[in-house]
Amino acid sequence: MSLPVLDDGLSDAEIDTMVENATRATNFLKAIGHEGRLLILCHLATGEKSVAELEKLLSARQAAVSQQLGRLRLEGLVQPRRDGKAIYYSLTDDRCKRIISVVYDLFCKTA
Repeated sequence: MSLPVLDDGLSDAEIDTMVENATRATNFLKAIGHEGRLLILCHLATGEKSVAELEKLLSARQAAVSQQLGRLRLEGLVQPRRDGKAIYYSLTDDRCKRIISVVYDLFCKTA
């Protein structure tokens, strides 16, 4: 993995782009930087789940799960799908799966 070299020769447009990217990355990291939200994303990385399934998997109340799903939805990380009275959630793109994979490798995987 190669990281960019930052130097004094960056244009104003390049600096503005870096700031915008840093803001987006910070918002993403804040969204996943909560234990409940991270656990929800871990479960959703394996596939779509209903709110009821997530409640059971997390041993959490519906209000708590819904609050965390709301934040993840606000950040554009999950999307809902209604089927009758049930609401199902899934990841919006591959970013979360990639991050969850790295987090798993660093913190959860046993040697």
